[in-house]
Amino acid sequence: MLIDFECNGKAIQVEAPATMRALDLIRDLLGLTGTKEGCGRGECGACTIILDGLPVNSCLLYAARLQGRVVETIEGLQAADGSLHPIQEAFLEEGAVQCGYCTPGMVLSAKALLDRTPEPGLEEIEEALSGNICRCTGYGKIVKAIQRAVAAPAPGSQIASPQDAGSKDVCIKDFLIQNAEPVATSKLVVTAKPVADKEGQP
Repeated sequence: MLIDFECNGKAIQVEAPATMRALDLIRDLLGLTGTKEGCGRGECGACTIILDGLPVNSCLLYAARLQGRVVETIEGLQAADGSLHPIQEAFLEEGAVQCGYCTPGMVLSAKALLDRTPEPGLEEIEEALSGNICRCTGYGKIVKAIQRAVAAPAPGSQIASPQDAGSKDVCIKDFLIQNAEPVATSKLVVTAKPVADKEGQP
């Protein structure tokens, strides 16, 4: 089926099987691999995307449900000049990243919260993160990062350059950005190919 939607500010037209998950469309067809698969059951939040302003688990969503809607992935937070979003900067500054696997989902859940509630209280932050699991940092630094982002400058502000930052921070910055490449045209057209099953049949 043909699916038309907006992703990270760009019009997308994708030919995909009706049974494909939104997670697989985003990762495999669009190449936006910042969206992770963790549990595959909607429990860990690694696959979080923002759909029409709300955080959702893309592993539980059929790709067909994206029709006519607005999607934002972690790659969409990167400013035109390549700088990090204030939430991403705050995660770096508070040390709220370790392995980084859950980070895109955490950041998007935080962004959806701050877009709706610019000055959330502690309970609202904790509630917003309740669908995202972190196995490394605990949650103290993540909560502090979101609180820091509340008072952050507008998107597009700069963090330390690679010359000034430690190698660990530079590595994490690259992870957060996910090396997103801008789409050259205003509309991206992708055609899905059938995936063979274990018997080799499509």
